[in-house]
Amino acid sequence: MSIDATRAAATIEEVAAAAGVSRSTVSRVVNGSTSVSPAALEAVRRAIAELHYVPNRAARSLASRQTHAIALVVPEDTSRFFGDPFFAAIVSGINARINKSDFVLNLFIASDDPGDKTSTYLANGSVDGAIIVSHHTSDTFIDRIAAAVPVVYGGRPVRERDRDHYVDVDNVAGGRDATQYLIDRGHRRIATITGPLTMPAGVDRLEGFRDALAEAGLQEAAVEDGGFTTDGGAAAMRRILDKGEAPDALFIASDLMARGALSVLAAEGLRVPHDVAIVGFDDSPVARSVLPELTTMRQPSFAQGEMMADILLDLLAGRDPQHVTILNTELVVRESA
Repeated sequence: MSIDATRAAATIEEVAAAAGVSRSTVSRVVNGSTSVSPAALEAVRRAIAELHYVPNRAARSLASRQTHAIALVVPEDTSRFFGDPFFAAIVSGINARINKSDFVLNLFIASDDPGDKTSTYLANGSVDGAIIVSHHTSDTFIDRIAAAVPVVYGGRPVRERDRDHYVDVDNVAGGRDATQYLIDRGHRRIATITGPLTMPAGVDRLEGFRDALAEAGLQEAAVEDGGFTTDGGAAAMRRILDKGEAPDALFIASDLMARGALSVLAAEGLRVPHDVAIVGFDDSPVARSVLPELTTMRQPSFAQGEMMADILLDLLAGRDPQHVTILNTELVVRESA
């Protein structure tokens, strides 16, 4: 593939001048050395981003594809990554496609830390491209990765740009359809447990929930953030119940959070769906492992992973794939609603 000249033109000397440091300091930052002051580290990283500097080794790697490696970057802690079936499905889809290519897949569970080594490592020519999933507004280090190698995002990027490539599900429509189903079943005091509102998926599913209520002339009974985890869903459910009258229905923006909410409702003697109906989101194995089994919005996570890998492989082959791909969700009716 061709290298963007505007990104590759800057030299290490120009970065040093812009950052007000020596050439050797820039070299140490680029090579991941820890013997750099925090102030110098930040100044160099800012200059690299502003000048779109790509180290020579990375540029050679992109031109020759010497690494034949792709990074899967997940800006989450290990407990969330290994505990959420969503990641298992999406990684399986990515891996199914990569296994049929000449590339290998490397996993990076990363955090936005001033000492984070992931972006520096990837920008040094260690991989040819990256797939980034489950990113938050605070994950600014992913911008440094995108400045160095081709990137495909799983989900709408938090700072979307015209040149970005991403595969997402229609989270707004999914939230709207889930809530509309509850309305159509006669429910009127409908609450929601959202994902983190630092993530586009959390924001978009809440938007769909509110759109459906507004069209029906209803007010939201409660809105609480459950963090896309079982414990977070349980805590959000307790907060909703502590507010007074229980809702007669809930749209819960992930099956994991719904599992947590179900445990709290059972402990309070509230029956699902007789007292409170629930619609989740994902149609993960969790939906069929709880009692009652969850009515939920199915998202095609495996297919999303496959498509992200296909797009990145196209980019690395010098092709120009579609920038934005949106997949549909589907209501799966079971016992909870």
